Amino acid sequence: MSVAKAGGLSLFILPSAIFSVLSVLFLYSLWRGPSLAIPSTLIGRPVPDFSLPALSGGNAGGLSIPGFSSGDLKGQVTVINIFASWCAPCREEHPLLLKLATDGRVRLMGIDYKDEPDNARRFLGSLGNPYSAVGMDVIGRAAIDWGVYGVPESFVIDRNGQIIYKHVGPLTDEAIRGPINAAIEKAAKGG
Repeated sequence: MSVAKAGGLSLFILPSAIFSVLSVLFLYSLWRGPSLAIPSTLIGRPVPDFSLPALSGGNAGGLSIPGFSSGDLKGQVTVINIFASWCAPCREEHPLLLKLATDGRVRLMGIDYKDEPDNARRFLGSLGNPYSAVGMDVIGRAAIDWGVYGVPESFVIDRNGQIIYKHVGPLTDEAIRGPINAAIEKAAKGG
């Protein structure tokens, strides 16, 4: 075999081998599924300091909805849900939030992320309001402080105002029955 043919053959084999290895890695990651376990440096720490105004107009579906601040997150186990009316997965998880709101062990509060108040009122008015309070994060500053990657995201807060669990993405029945429930139980026992 001539040197030219051997060089041409290696130019074909090397890229093919690299492509094959990358394909196997890609297929493995697809088979394994997405990982929603994005670590949060806030786990075990107090909630960020914030104060969010109420949904302007004061109500959705005829119910008064106050805003809230970090100081309001002490004394009771709380689930904070970051949502927006423009978020399709937020609509998907909403029936589960309505159900979670009936769980007497927790109160559910929402942070409305980069949303228009009129749209948020329509969203809660048409789908139902599971939240005892909704803070408007119009510019997204509070979400940055919470380490939010996107909406929806949910946090379980203990009675001392510490974050003990973060769920990235829309809630599912499995997530609520599994890690969310475990985090609520842990928070109820004092951490």
